[in-house]
Amino acid sequence: MQSIIKNEFNQHLLTAKATMESISEPLEEAAKICIDCLKNKGKILLFGNGGSAADAQHIAAELVGRYKNERKGLSAIALTTDTSALTCIGNDYGYDIVFERQVEALAYKNDVVIGISTGGTSINVIKALVVAKKIGCKVIGLSGRDGGEFNKICDANIIVQSEDTARIQEMHILIGHTICQLIDLEFT
Repeated sequence: MQSIIKNEFNQHLLTAKATMESISEPLEEAAKICIDCLKNKGKILLFGNGGSAADAQHIAAELVGRYKNERKGLSAIALTTDTSALTCIGNDYGYDIVFERQVEALAYKNDVVIGISTGGTSINVIKALVVAKKIGCKVIGLSGRDGGEFNKICDANIIVQSEDTARIQEMHILIGHTICQLIDLEFT
């Protein structure tokens, strides 16, 4: 068991080091996009599937509540939390548009839409990002592997260059926390 524990931590550290070296510019761009949006009274919409849904909720909570610094609440909504909307849209229209329909209803020009997908290939996330672009939103992706379709859509796509879903998800929450820290510094 000890060797497995050490291996998991070592793999995490290796992924973190490789990620830090490859994402500094898109991460800074994403933070600037979010800060500009919030300073201009816009909101941030976040979504993803499975563990990425949990990350969307976690990041939205850090913004609405607080990350580390005491500050006013900031406008952020995880589109993964309304089970009535998710099940209604999924039932009536199909799961492929559960986020697209919510973006269509809730997003306005100059809002920020953040899609999270470990491969950048989740159809329902991609469809929502495309609609967000049409509306005039800034679009940010948190992805992994080679970035997938997010590379074609996003204003900033933060790619964790790993094939390991668990490591990608670990980096996504670190990236989310880093964006929250940069936002906190602007609003405290």
